[in-house]
Amino acid sequence: MHASFAILATVALATFSQARDAVAQDAAAQYPHATIQIVNPYAAGGPVDAFLRPIAVGMSNVLKQQVIVINKPGAGTAIGAGFVAHAEPDGYTLLLSAATAHAVIPVLTPKVGYDGLASFAFISMVTIIPNVMVARAGLPVKSVGDVIALAKANPGKLTFASAGLGSQPHLAGELFRQMTGTDIIHVPYNGAAPATTDLLSGQIDLAFLNAPALIQHIQSGALRGLAVTTARRAGQLPELPTLDELGLKGFDVASWFGISAPARTPRPIVDKLAAVIAKVVTTPEIRARIEAQGTEIFLLGPDAFAAYLRQDAERMARVIKAANIRTE
Repeated sequence: MHASFAILATVALATFSQARDAVAQDAAAQYPHATIQIVNPYAAGGPVDAFLRPIAVGMSNVLKQQVIVINKPGAGTAIGAGFVAHAEPDGYTLLLSAATAHAVIPVLTPKVGYDGLASFAFISMVTIIPNVMVARAGLPVKSVGDVIALAKANPGKLTFASAGLGSQPHLAGELFRQMTGTDIIHVPYNGAAPATTDLLSGQIDLAFLNAPALIQHIQSGALRGLAVTTARRAGQLPELPTLDELGLKGFDVASWFGISAPARTPRPIVDKLAAVIAKVVTTPEIRARIEAQGTEIFLLGPDAFAAYLRQDAERMARVIKAANIRTE
């Protein structure tokens, strides 16, 4: 009796799984039949909008269905991310994902209302923006080694700017402090523009900021580029080494962007969207528009994207806890 029951249960489970898979495949075959919205957790008109909207247009053309971008900024990207986390998992509400939404805010604000990993189905990593370590022109350093030596000789005297508390540039600076054992004072700014202004005027010694805000100043000599904080060199600044190359092994802090959906979105829909996104962002026109902003294509499929994010979340959590970073 018990053996027979076990066999029947196994058969029933297999039948149920097959039926569920068939329903998912059928849903993917009919998808999409309505407008898809991509939630951008940043303000309209910003640099993220500038590369996301052409991608949405390209997706519309491939899918033969309208794909629109809606902006839901606030709470350091948590408002937009929370909105998508609690949406129907049907592929019609997507999120422009960023490290802040998944790897930073859930650590800084445990009661944010969603899990940065478990609440989402990750579709595709799309772009990465290298962060650059720069020094003001008058600082007597020519290399990262010089910065470390100067900082150790003058603890608590050097300053570094970031684009805000808990931003990727801030975490890059904190990781640098931790890995080099230096005491460099963090000065948070409300964005890269004011931080760059004070760096150019000599009020701040160092900065870890997104490459697009710094490229022209590095090339003109107004700022001294020292290294990039990403695992690979920046396409528009190929002469700058990575911090990993300079001996800070495993150093990798990047501002990246991808597309995700609510958890439990059927895998066939996730795979279909991943294929469409890959096709769109590798077209010459859209690739050129993205790269013109200093942003680099960094395509990863669903499984690779999820694996990258898990590693990034673990790395950022260690940095945040070691630095005792708290939101106000």
